[in-house]
Amino acid sequence: MAEPFSVERRKLMRMLGAKVIVTPKAGKGTGMVMKAAELAEKHGWFLCHQFETDANWKFHYETTGPEICNDFKDKKLDYWVTGYGTGGTYHGVGKYIKEFRPEVKIILAEPGAAALLDSGIATERNDDGSPTGTHPAFNPHPIQGWTPDFIPKVLEDGMALNLMDEYVAIPDGVSIETAQKLASTQGLLTGISGGATMWAAIETAKKAPEGSVLVAMLPDTGERYLSTPLFASINADMNEEELEIARSTESFILEPTAP
Repeated sequence: MAEPFSVERRKLMRMLGAKVIVTPKAGKGTGMVMKAAELAEKHGWFLCHQFETDANWKFHYETTGPEICNDFKDKKLDYWVTGYGTGGTYHGVGKYIKEFRPEVKIILAEPGAAALLDSGIATERNDDGSPTGTHPAFNPHPIQGWTPDFIPKVLEDGMALNLMDEYVAIPDGVSIETAQKLASTQGLLTGISGGATMWAAIETAKKAPEGSVLVAMLPDTGERYLSTPLFASINADMNEEELEIARSTESFILEPTAP
């Protein structure tokens, strides 16, 4: 796991019994992938190749795609909005939707700071489909789980199917802002990538015809981001307004300690 990923991810994986090998930030996603390949070869371990294997997108073609279409059976559906990490969801769901609901427009989003797809530059690959190095259009971005520093083979193969109808670049800051608004106004505690997807969906809705129906998936939870910028503005101690409420009755007042 690359160093910038939240410590909650490491702890959760270790809680589940995994050994978490953290790779230096400078190596980016390619360093993480290369280290995994080295370890697998050295120790005879199974390497799942999630960025390259067809099993990735096929699973979403067989499960997630049908789930969406079944939920909207005999119902209006105009847009499906998504981002990408490995590209498996986009490839598999997109392929299924285009086969069974061809009228649905597919909106694909990526960070504006790391506009790999929009650059038009292909990722150079090894024989197994893994990247040879960092994509020239990549820059660091806060959307963990989205857009590594290369175009995954699974995503590239999906792009070759011409599934995408519209492209959305996510500006800096809006993913965190939208995730915070989802929590405070809608009670939806999603991660940074969920905020990015919802921002793309909102922007799509602004331009869509009146009465359009959109579906956006938020497959993440905000609890994995407590140590990240998503929670940087959230204080653990009571603020002045909360202290005033606490002092409005006489008992059990936890006064702040002097610095």
